Amino acid sequence: MDELTQRARSWRIGLIGYGEVGRIVAEDLRALGLQHVLAWDAKLAGQASLAQPLREHAGAHGVRLADGAAGLARESDLVISAVTASQAVAVAAECAPALRAGGWFVDFNSASPGAKAQAATVVEASGARYVEAAVMTSVPPYRSKVPMLLGGPHALEFAPAMQALGFAGARFGDRRLGIVSATKMCRSVMIKGLEAMVIESFSAARAYGVEDAVLASLAETFPGIDWEKQGAYFFQRVIEHGRRRSEEMREVARTVEEAGLQPWSAAGTAERQAWMADLAGQGVFGRRGALGFARSADWRVEADRLLQAAREARDVADKD
Repeated sequence: MDELTQRARSWRIGLIGYGEVGRIVAEDLRALGLQHVLAWDAKLAGQASLAQPLREHAGAHGVRLADGAAGLARESDLVISAVTASQAVAVAAECAPALRAGGWFVDFNSASPGAKAQAATVVEASGARYVEAAVMTSVPPYRSKVPMLLGGPHALEFAPAMQALGFAGARFGDRRLGIVSATKMCRSVMIKGLEAMVIESFSAARAYGVEDAVLASLAETFPGIDWEKQGAYFFQRVIEHGRRRSEEMREVARTVEEAGLQPWSAAGTAERQAWMADLAGQGVFGRRGALGFARSADWRVEADRLLQAAREARDVADKD
């Protein structure tokens, strides 16, 4: 075990973004025995109803809340950024002046290779070391052991330290900055696109009363997928995380554009995800707790709500 890996367990670790991913990482770091785990989230400076559940979670798990991103960076040996894609560069820029020389900044955010390059530039200018982390699948089932690719000039050196901190799925991807993010972004064209297609297909099928025939046909073509279960999962993940997913898909579209292609699929997926997020924000899907919600086992319940919301929107448009 090298010196860096040995020191990792004694680091002060700061988490920027105390949403689902940030809370899971905080819980796992504390369970591993790390004493100094700090967190900051913009919600902490906002409405009390949004901040209070985060404060309660931090208190329950021994996580100290910082007074801002710069304050967190000033105290941390390792900063993990897990915010929405649109804030990835801004957070790096906010932290940069306060980062410790020789410290580490790990970017978990689902941003384009171009955005990662911008974030790396401001972090490296401060004397800290930047590592991009492409999280390759949904975090909750795996928690901190989620598969992820580490990229950039410092990634190979840093990979063993990440594993020592409980990120068992972390592995070196590429020394070139942006390559592992490109891998994730291209995967997201398929994965997030499939979510959007399932929501659109299943809801339209429900409107016509042909959902059972559609699912039977899908099961015949793709016999390895339980489409009832997969449909319920996709609906609920987008209801809960549509805003974050829509921002990621705009970064995916940017990635596709950087490759010289028109991002028709990615752009459409971003719109569908944002639409779902708007409906969730309006309470179309019922009350949800700030830290989660009861997932319906039947996607039809949510499809009916979508269709009702669409009908109401058409009625309003017709009256105007």
